[in-house]
Amino acid sequence: MDALNNQCNSKSLVILPGPLYNIQTNMTTLDLQDVVIYQFGRMLWSADINYWLSVSMPVGFQNQSTVWYFGGNNVIWDGWGVGTLDGNGQVWYDWARGQGNLPHRPMNINFRTLTNSVIRRLRFVQSQMWTMAITYSEHVDLDDIYVNSTSASQWSTLNTDGCDTIFSDSITFRRWFISNGDDAIALKMNSSNIAVYDSYFENGQGIAIGSMGQYNGQYEYLENFYARNITLKNTAHVSYLKTWAGISRGYPPNGGGGGYGVARNITIEDVKLIGGRQQPFFAWQCENYSGFAGQDCDSSLFKMEDVAWRRVSGTVQSGVTEAAYFQCSAAAGGCDNFEVTDFHVTPAGTDELLAIWDCFNVNEAEGFTCTESKAQKLGADETGGHGTNNK
Repeated sequence: MDALNNQCNSKSLVILPGPLYNIQTNMTTLDLQDVVIYQFGRMLWSADINYWLSVSMPVGFQNQSTVWYFGGNNVIWDGWGVGTLDGNGQVWYDWARGQGNLPHRPMNINFRTLTNSVIRRLRFVQSQMWTMAITYSEHVDLDDIYVNSTSASQWSTLNTDGCDTIFSDSITFRRWFISNGDDAIALKMNSSNIAVYDSYFENGQGIAIGSMGQYNGQYEYLENFYARNITLKNTAHVSYLKTWAGISRGYPPNGGGGGYGVARNITIEDVKLIGGRQQPFFAWQCENYSGFAGQDCDSSLFKMEDVAWRRVSGTVQSGVTEAAYFQCSAAAGGCDNFEVTDFHVTPAGTDELLAIWDCFNVNEAEGFTCTESKAQKLGADETGGHGTNNK
């Protein structure tokens, strides 16, 4: 691995034949230029939790941490369907005991200042926390990626996001498989021109737009997101949009709020939903510090507009009655231009389409009719348990 930082960091072909690489220290692999990596072996991170907590490195957002910075320009990293990054995650899931966002708990890898590059045919299993974040990067394609973080014990895989984009532009995901316990793909602060194609997500939350507005007084944006041909099985939602309330309480990652900005031009098309656990579509602006979940919903100044879901079909679990739950903030002027077309989702075992569209401050709804809103009255538990642990 040292070769990537020394003699092979420019105009090089690096082959990692394996079979096993025991990773026992954090790594910084930046400033690669015109490098091709072929990985056939398995990288296995050690189970020394105390060591990793002591050396994890800041990502620069939400006080998140990582154990590997990886970046450069014109890099191709190809796992050929067998190259694997194994975070030894079960020890982390048992250690966390279902608690979210524990300090210094690291994600597997932070693609950082990565430009004009391709990551393909890699396998990410049992990640320590988030699988990866893409930060300060642009024009990156991630193709044919396998992600699986599954617990074999009583403890959940909360916080095992597939990928989060932050301060990044023109990132494209193609043919991903994700089985995890949290967001599949999540867009966070200042993400733009993000696309997801031909992918399969199961057991987590679905596609996340947010959370947003966590940093008091700071402007941020999420814009130009497009997803097409997505299958979701046993996920909480197809997608959900989430902002923090306009009142700041506590500090990230479990506290915050008071930020402002805009999320716009978000389109998700050609979706197959299999046994969704909650409403297919969800938006709320009540994210808050622990103990205040579901409060201050009308205080956020973050605007959400021009959001479309098209050609969505499939099933939700029996007992789910709502097609959508939209809690939009009055202080932001509500949500504008929400569109749903060709929607055919039924509870399992029935032919009756979901027909309850629970809205608050939704302007210019197209393709659906808002029913009498109960949104303002509901707390986090009644809206599917969305709270700070899910970010």
